[in-house]
Amino acid sequence: MKHFGFALAVCLFFSLVGKAQESKRVEIKKNIPLDSIVLSDPFILADAKTKLYYMTGTGGLLWKSEDLKLWDGPFTVTRTDPSSWMGPNPMIWVAEIHAFQNKYYYFATFTNRSVKIDTVGENIIERRACHVLVSDKPDGPYVPMKDTTYLPAHMPTLDGTLWVDTNGKPYMVYCYEWLQNLNGTIEKIELKPDLSGTIGESKLLFRASEAPWSREKDKNGKDRPNKVTDGPYLFKTGTGRLGMIWTSWIYDMYTQGVAYSQSGTLDGPWIQEKDPITPLNYGHGMLFHTLDGKLLMSIHSHKSINGRYRRIPHLFEADLSGDKLVVTKPYIP
Repeated sequence: MKHFGFALAVCLFFSLVGKAQESKRVEIKKNIPLDSIVLSDPFILADAKTKLYYMTGTGGLLWKSEDLKLWDGPFTVTRTDPSSWMGPNPMIWVAEIHAFQNKYYYFATFTNRSVKIDTVGENIIERRACHVLVSDKPDGPYVPMKDTTYLPAHMPTLDGTLWVDTNGKPYMVYCYEWLQNLNGTIEKIELKPDLSGTIGESKLLFRASEAPWSREKDKNGKDRPNKVTDGPYLFKTGTGRLGMIWTSWIYDMYTQGVAYSQSGTLDGPWIQEKDPITPLNYGHGMLFHTLDGKLLMSIHSHKSINGRYRRIPHLFEADLSGDKLVVTKPYIP
């Protein structure tokens, strides 16, 4: 009876949360062209079961499409716990949807702006961390699992993604934000087999300053490596080489770079390519195969209009048949 009562309470709780979040849903639009959607960090899941594409990103909302050209949305798909560290209305950044072991997992960065964890220089750092939700369907609802936290509360972390390494274990690969450590890092932490929490401690993979292509000016106007790490995404080449795309800046231009693991595992060492892999003012990319098998990169353009950034999803054709990732030309659905 205790188990039944607990299950009933959990169901009632998420029902109430769901109703509260439904009341905040925005108007659902139909047949919206991809280049008319304003969205940062676009992540696209091509789902063979439903024969649909699901696109999410910063903002935590979801778009659906049959052909990548016209999209319906945005849909609200998360039901977070308002009594958790996230608070009643967390900001959601950089959401990803991964199909794994017959379920769908929602990797995202959640920020509770009412909680401050540190002050470094002029930067007041809010409670922000990577977390994973789960659903039986690609369009949710996505709800919390067992662990209430995945990463230490005193660290601002973001942009978590999923990778199953050569040892068969799942990992979250994420960024430890430069706002606190002043030289952003990309790190890994092992996940439980059902992704419901983390195991052990994190391990450093590389720092922002290791990229030869990223640049910024110090306070004296001298060149130095940029401090930002954004958007890691892992892939394997046709020759079995492990690579990672990630994003930083070249002065005021958001830019996509790539690194390769010398060992073929997450442990690296990671060797940074000399040059960016996409045109400037594009970043935060990921790779996916279309439902008919074509490899594409989803990425957003990053332009400032009257002092405000306007980010639009774009698609590029890509090739992994050789020893390196090659991004070729824009893909127009």
